[in-house]
Amino acid sequence: MKMLIDSKWVDSSNGSVGKIVNSANNSVIDTVPMATESDLKKAVKAAQDAKIRMAKLPAHERASILFRCADVMEKRRDELSSLLASENGKPIRQTREELAAAIRIFRGFGEEGKRLFGKSMSLDMVPGMERHFAFTIRRPVGVVAAIVPFNYPVELYAHKAAAALAAGNSVIVKPPSDCPLTLLRIAEILEEVGVPRAAHQVVTGTGQVVGELLATEEGVDLISLTGSTAAGQRISMLAAGTLKKVHLELGGSDATIVCSDADLNEAAESVILGRLARGNGQICCAVKRVFVDEAVHDEFIEILSDKTKKLIVGDPLDEQTDVGPLITESAAREVENDILDAVNRGARLRAGGERRGAFVDPTVLEKVPLEAKVMREENFGPVVPVVSFRHLDEVISLANSTPYGLQSSVFTNNITTALDMVYRLDVGGVIVNWSSAVRVENLPFGGVKMSGHGRESIHDTLLEMTEQKTVILYNALSVFNGTDR
Repeated sequence: MKMLIDSKWVDSSNGSVGKIVNSANNSVIDTVPMATESDLKKAVKAAQDAKIRMAKLPAHERASILFRCADVMEKRRDELSSLLASENGKPIRQTREELAAAIRIFRGFGEEGKRLFGKSMSLDMVPGMERHFAFTIRRPVGVVAAIVPFNYPVELYAHKAAAALAAGNSVIVKPPSDCPLTLLRIAEILEEVGVPRAAHQVVTGTGQVVGELLATEEGVDLISLTGSTAAGQRISMLAAGTLKKVHLELGGSDATIVCSDADLNEAAESVILGRLARGNGQICCAVKRVFVDEAVHDEFIEILSDKTKKLIVGDPLDEQTDVGPLITESAAREVENDILDAVNRGARLRAGGERRGAFVDPTVLEKVPLEAKVMREENFGPVVPVVSFRHLDEVISLANSTPYGLQSSVFTNNITTALDMVYRLDVGGVIVNWSSAVRVENLPFGGVKMSGHGRESIHDTLLEMTEQKTVILYNALSVFNGTDR
């Protein structure tokens, strides 16, 4: 496939391409251009022109474009889901869910873009300002750069690109290097349904070239990145040179806390779905560390291990598959090394632990030392480390002892315990009695500490991608002339 620059499908200026590989069988699906600095600069110049066209486009027309795109995506959902499963490795049932979420998000931003309200206010609360009237309006930031990760590329692309267009911006999308094809297909759809020229561009290539140039280019006004903490730090540093806005949703080491009064079957099922059988474990807010009250630890481990062993690992296009391959074989090796590190430090393997190419069997580890890498850093694979605790103060300290702060989950039937943890856990979101791997498009999503800043949602993202402008109408009022006696 080619990339989209200035509404033209083009190769890279030097003719270089990258292979897109199905990690389940190592077959080459397609190739994409590897953009150069010259290519990226052309895209930024075109986006600068397009932002003027977009700013003049009424909200209802922007909404209609998103609605039409969503309608075509829905008609082609099976085709797009199959392509996504092939290039990404997630099981087909999950890629269908991801396409459905992206369609909802496109429609949601179409509607919300018609509700970008300002405020009006008289100034009679300030002595001497009684005759003046003020109001605010929201205007697009200009050019948005959307840097999209590989794990949920279509859904997270929708959160960025649909939001940018709904707010009246032009957008340059940097798709994930390993799985850009489905986003290029959606770009074709947007062109077909009438998006203004160069308002939506997709530039393929590496993060080191495309991502970093987007961060340094003066013509880009906002960077929206979902990715690793290291990538966020790098982009932030580069973007500081032009003081562009940066919105970051980064990594997590999300803790699940299982109290003694919890429903253990429900808790185990949520860990399965929140870590092992969703996204092949490659989710930023997935269950990363599980802390279980020692009174129920052994029973919980038995339930969790038994459920884990029943998961089906295989071809992502097979309807029966629960867990597919990781995005690349090298990613699978990293996960395997983390498992071996934990075992070598004294952890006990209760399920899984094997790697075959890019496939990693869903893995449960118990008695995991706190110094093991899976307890200190974000592991991006189907691995669950379990540690016991004795009292709530101890487990809150353990859960908070990480530089990350994305989401956490708590299992308890005591509302006081639940709310106490909600207030004390240093995270952007807490889920009570279900997995931390929950994201609903109309709720604010984002983290604290090294998990990023800002919030994404149908409501919040539009505020991030617009600027508030204050207008004062001088001597507009005559009503405040003092009190008649």
